[in-house]
Amino acid sequence: MTPPVRPHAALLASVAGAMLVALDGTVLLVAQPGLRRDFGASVAQVQWTSTGYLLAVAALLVITGRLGDRYGHRRLLFVGVLGFGAASAAIALAPSVGWVIGLRVAQGVFGALLQPATLALLRLTYPANRLGTPVAIRTSAIAVAAGAGPVLGGVLVAHWGWRAVFWINAPVAIVIAVLTLTVRPPAPERAGPSRLDLTGAALLATSLAALVHSLASVPAHGWTSTMTLLGLAAVAGLTVALAWHERRTAYPIVPHAVARSRPVTAAMAILLVTTASLFGALFTTTFYLQDVLHLDAFASGVRVLPLTALMVLGAPVAATALRHFGPRRSATAGTLLVALGIAGLSRLGPTSTWLAMGAAFAVLGAGFATVMVTATGTVVGDAAPGYAGVVGGLKQSAMNIGPTLGIAIAASGTRTSTAGSAVMAATSATAAPAMGSTLVVLSGCAVLGLLPVSLLPSHPARTTRTDTTTPATGEANPDPAAPLPTGHH
Repeated sequence: MTPPVRPHAALLASVAGAMLVALDGTVLLVAQPGLRRDFGASVAQVQWTSTGYLLAVAALLVITGRLGDRYGHRRLLFVGVLGFGAASAAIALAPSVGWVIGLRVAQGVFGALLQPATLALLRLTYPANRLGTPVAIRTSAIAVAAGAGPVLGGVLVAHWGWRAVFWINAPVAIVIAVLTLTVRPPAPERAGPSRLDLTGAALLATSLAALVHSLASVPAHGWTSTMTLLGLAAVAGLTVALAWHERRTAYPIVPHAVARSRPVTAAMAILLVTTASLFGALFTTTFYLQDVLHLDAFASGVRVLPLTALMVLGAPVAATALRHFGPRRSATAGTLLVALGIAGLSRLGPTSTWLAMGAAFAVLGAGFATVMVTATGTVVGDAAPGYAGVVGGLKQSAMNIGPTLGIAIAASGTRTSTAGSAVMAATSATAAPAMGSTLVVLSGCAVLGLLPVSLLPSHPARTTRTDTTTPATGEANPDPAAPLPTGHH
């Protein structure tokens, strides 16, 4: 007898897993100063507690998504969340900063296992035309976690020290792992008799890691440094080699049906450009608030709260808009709001009111929520269930590379130091124009997102079934070469 499908359990596991990762990233920022003092670590060593994790995640997301398509996403989510919690607990016991860095890399590996699975479980549980609401709930939850992270981290560090930030992940991970066992996907999670191409996997992982490392080094070394240029040249060479290999192998890392899907490709480009614009703007305004307006971290966080609030409130509205107006018009509105919000921030100065800054952040948050819900719903909904993991990995890769790119762009405009911290001008008169010009560039970057937006489907998803599953059994199409549904163009 087929076990009952439990969509609410899948949604809860997806949301909880995504929140765990989002919360971990934001509370770490609060813990790093205490960690540095405790171990007497250098700034570069502390930075590697973030960079090491990011490199591992970025390099492996697509590969782990492919593994999930073959071996089961529930299984990878279970292993990933338990490993994530165990690595976090081990960091809390670390005797030196070297151990922290190594364990953060391990935590990144487990994070790469669980992140694509959280999206794939939604695709396997909900039909494509009903993904908008679950994706909106997940987006709102991530916004809440990211916004609450600094507050929770501050409380933990103030009362129990930086190690408490990592201890807290362990019991939460156990709860999510138990919850994962209650999830019952409705179909076998395999897209046919394929295997993992090790050569393609190695090329993909190396190229993504090299890209993230090169972009992350821009704040310290600049775009024209030898290190940056050599790194980007290596990325270009690896990308060419990967593309050549993928065209000739029988088992590509990114299946041809996914690579040729116009909605998937467009949605990924939109996410990359929009996240780059958002995080670049946040990087710039954060240093403006603290170094020019001389606000403390808490006061700066309060100024940004409208962005988080509108992300939380805007996600369900975006899901409704997606159902009624379709991906293209929804994403167009969201992209324009992001560009408008960043442009509004660029016009602010030392005499600007709190209301003006709050309004700009609110517009930015509403736009970003709309883009997130639309692009995520499109990229996951357009995939056949047997490819849900690999498209989830691609989506998460764009979400990891985008912020790194945005900060690199922002850093080139705010003249960062070798420690990676922005060195703003000493006076408001010279700092404000620098922030304004950088934000204008980032607003223009957001507008570029309109190009891939034009490739999205123009009409809402039909209520008819678009999955490549048999209605009688719900089993995935065993032919891995079967065309991927491409929606409406």
